[in-house]
Amino acid sequence: MLTRRFAEDFAREWIESWNTHDLERILSHYADGFEMASPMIALVNGGGCGTLKGREAVGAYWAKSLQKVPDLHFELREVFVGADSICIAYKAVFGLGAVEWLAFDETGKVKRAAAHYERLPGAR
Repeated sequence: MLTRRFAEDFAREWIESWNTHDLERILSHYADGFEMASPMIALVNGGGCGTLKGREAVGAYWAKSLQKVPDLHFELREVFVGADSICIAYKAVFGLGAVEWLAFDETGKVKRAAAHYERLPGAR
């Protein structure tokens, strides 16, 4: 069972790591074989299913994303705690609201994640 303290500490560190644009620091939160789902994956990659598996595949996508949005900055809004997962609500790129769902393994690393956005760039 995750604690509120763990969730808040993790969320602050997660936001800070994204704001540094340090890909290795960002990836340090994730297990090697973690799975990521996000509509931004298809947007950034020019199509596809929106799901990637493994640090290498997700790392390549995030590196591409950081290049496309060099002024990327997240602002933490709220943290929600579940039994083995948390949700981080934050202000994302282009001023969009976002919520990231993160499920943890027994070592405290993220094993599955899914990003949700209030709307996608260019979408109505």
